[in-house]
Parts: sequence; structure tokens; C-alpha cells
Amino acid sequence: MNTAGFMCAVRRRCSQTYRRPQLLVSSSMVQCCLQSTQPVSAARLPCRVKLSAGKRYAWCTCGHSKKQPFCDGSHRTNAPSFSPLRFTPDKDRTVMLCACKQTKNAPYCDGSHFKVIFRDLVKSVKSVFK
Repeated sequence: MNTAGFMCAVRRRCSQTYRRPQLLVSSSMVQCCLQSTQPVSAARLPCRVKLSAGKRYAWCTCGHSKKQPFCDGSHRTNAPSFSPLRFTPDKDRTVMLCACKQTKNAPYCDGSHFKVIFRDLVKSVKSVFK
């Protein structure tokens, strides 16, 4: 719609011009498209966590959990292809658990978040020059 057509519609108080289009897809199709096949970065920096020896932990691999870095079962609806990584530490200690989900030494941080930060920085700089 050009400017003249817009002003004409405003003068006539034509409300039909401003209606939102109806979606022609079902909610199940939308849900299917929203499910992740790649892990989502929950945070750019690792989580410092105190672990107890002999206790079982479930580390979130999908990134959708609200209890990061641990799993809360969100992967069942948001990323069904993922399952948590279960581990049991051998001694009490404080560790850095990965939150960017790009580590090669899961669940422990290996510094991969620097690549994630750099990638996000490059993406934002490129968007400035578009």
C-alpha cells in the first residue's frame, strides 16, 4: 500500500486494512518447526558449580533447561533428539561446567565459549554494515 492509499484508509477509518493475516498452518506443524536439532547456547560463560562425590548429576546437553547447567527435562518437548549427560564425580570439588554446549570435554568447560563469543561478535559487526 502506498502513502496515498494509507492516508485514504485512515480518513475512511477502514479497519480491514490493518488486520493481521490468518495463519494457515496447524499448531502441531509450528511445534514441529520449533524443536531444536542443534544445542542452544544457554550462556556464554561457564557455570561454577560445587559437586559432591558419589552424587549423580544430569548435565543439560540441549541448552533449554531453566536449571542450567543441569537438566530439568525441557529436552522432552523442546529438543527430543537430546538426552542429558549423566555423570558422577569421584571427589568433592568445584568445577566449571559448560553452558555454551560447544565443549569437546562434556560436561566440563574447555574454553569453547570463546569461539561462541567471537562468532556472536562477528555476526553483530556484520549486521552493522548491512
